[in-house]
Amino acid sequence: MTDDQFRIPARPLLRRPEDGELIDVAGVAHYFRLTAEHTGGRFAFEEFSLAPGTIGARPHVHEGHDEYFYVLEGELTLHTGEGEVSAGPGCLLAATRGTPHGFRNAGSVPARALCLYTPAGYENYFRDVHAAVSVGAEATDELLAEFRSRYRTTAYENPQEQP
Repeated sequence: MTDDQFRIPARPLLRRPEDGELIDVAGVAHYFRLTAEHTGGRFAFEEFSLAPGTIGARPHVHEGHDEYFYVLEGELTLHTGEGEVSAGPGCLLAATRGTPHGFRNAGSVPARALCLYTPAGYENYFRDVHAAVSVGAEATDELLAEFRSRYRTTAYENPQEQP
């Protein structure tokens, strides 16, 4: 990325509640409030929500960015590479590069959380999946794996669960 690729505003950027990009992917409503275009590629910021019984992301690993999840409402079941834990409002998960993670809503009420990506760019994964599904593609594991590979992300296979 060059310095000219993204320009950072010369003053603070105020984003009002209605300012953002809604990307619905596989039952998860991703509402990106800040993207690479707003931050010079430094980070992206989203609020997401998912209904009860919805898988947000199967366990996976990022090599090109870090993700930070902060639960606002409801409860997320978070995969940590060593198993799953329940996380309610106020819980924070730091999924830094190379660490396996995933999330789902195993609860009985909708869950809402924030996610910060650093550096930005992974929002394009959600744009890619949404665009493909919008023209009729099925969000299969193979399709998702192909899109994830564009963003240095792979599925996580727990070595302890291997035969």
